[in-house]
Amino acid sequence: MTLAPTLITLDALKVGSSGTVVHVAPGDAGDGADLARRLMELGFVPGEKIRMLKRGMPGGEPLAIKVGNSTFALRRFEAALISLQPE
Repeated sequence: MTLAPTLITLDALKVGSSGTVVHVAPGDAGDGADLARRLMELGFVPGEKIRMLKRGMPGGEPLAIKVGNSTFALRRFEAALISLQPE
């Protein structure tokens, strides 16, 4: 019997942790497909390794995320669209 991998969303990843992108979901708003496309254009594509660098203060926003050789700041609702397999 094989166990299914545990997936989390990027907004739940702890600072200093890494993971591999599995899926980018469209958001609930009318422009959700545009947001998902923008995230994928930035490099959040299935199979890509990412690392949570830092959370802003106060409130934990924005999130500093390293993708490849680039670093991006995402809002929590944007990070919640990205499903990943934590390492």
